Amino acid sequence: MQKQLLIILFSAFFSNFLFAQQNLPVKYKNFVFKNVNVQKNISYNNAIKKGIKAKYYLLDFYEPSADTALRRPLIIWMHGGGFKFGSKNANGTPLWSKSFAKRGFVCAAINYRLSKKKPLAKFPDLVEGCYDAIEDLKTAVAFFKKNYSVYKIDTNRIILGGNSAGGIMAMQAVYSSSNDLQKLFNNDSAANYSNAINPMHIAAIINFWGAIFNTYWLKNTNIPIVSAQGTRDRIVPFEHRDIPLYGTNAIHKKADLLHIPNELKTFEGYGHELHKHFIPFFAGSGTKKRWREAEQFAADFLYEQLFRKNLF
Repeated sequence: MQKQLLIILFSAFFSNFLFAQQNLPVKYKNFVFKNVNVQKNISYNNAIKKGIKAKYYLLDFYEPSADTALRRPLIIWMHGGGFKFGSKNANGTPLWSKSFAKRGFVCAAINYRLSKKKPLAKFPDLVEGCYDAIEDLKTAVAFFKKNYSVYKIDTNRIILGGNSAGGIMAMQAVYSSSNDLQKLFNNDSAANYSNAINPMHIAAIINFWGAIFNTYWLKNTNIPIVSAQGTRDRIVPFEHRDIPLYGTNAIHKKADLLHIPNELKTFEGYGHELHKHFIPFFAGSGTKKRWREAEQFAADFLYEQLFRKNLF
């Protein structure tokens, strides 16, 4: 009788222990840090060309407080705004940077050059604005690779994250070449540019309501993509409209055909930036709640693709 009681007590203890273990927060997937330290307005370019504003080369660096890890995955966040508006302080960028830092990532929210042309009205200007922004992104990545020990970064796990124009940047930066982009807005000089694909060696993409200019480019490499978008987006198409701009659903379907690791979270009936009715530069509590849902979806995906298989 006493032996049976001991077995029952041991079984109950072991079951409770397993339950507790299963409900512990998981690094990179759940919040494991309470506080985040932020370093504001770090310049990532020491060779700014004459006539370009220095503010375009500033970033904010977010890291979990009391983190002792020496090599941490980095997410570089690029804001939206159609390559005409916006900054590292806009919309969800600070929110996602803080939230992912609480999971154990370090995050850099960057500014980049904004177009002096009409990217919201003319497709060649949109592509050129994207090209220039990616050149600045390359400078930011080079800055972190040079200073990896200062910021304690794992240079093999650099992730690009962006919303709207930032998502467009992320997709093109990994899946197209400089030559590909030049051909879309400057045919005369396209042959003089690089054909290299993913020269920054990016590990994954977070594409929030962004797009790719040509789904054929998805054949170029096999980098994981996690996306989210509203089905009634009137700014960036969920699928495809007249101009060469293919949204998250078109990317998802093509990526599946090519066996690229990818997932798409669909927000049925919602518009751009997951608003019910899109209002630039303003987000209510409902929109921010949906941003949080997209964020957790992305964190779950990154954990499965980059960390669960290669725990360290």
